[in-house]
Amino acid sequence: MPGRLERVGLELEAGATVRAALAAAGLPHRSEIGIFGKRVSLDDPLVDGDRVEIYRPLRNSPGEARRRRALKPRR
Repeated sequence: MPGRLERVGLELEAGATVRAALAAAGLPHRSEIGIFGKRVSLDDPLVDGDRVEIYRPLRNSPGEARRRRALKPRR
């Protein structure tokens, strides 16, 4: 999944959980999960229209990325 965005539309039973949605989509759940930018647990119920997001770990911390940009020569 790194480096790409994947959209999967699902129709689930009422009261389905995040875990059920990931299983139905065939997606792993090794990382943090959220709904519309808010972290949730795998057992949280979904409501119609929810967008489940899988957050991958950052390659660099924001501070490290800032330091690297500061060290680059400017044009």
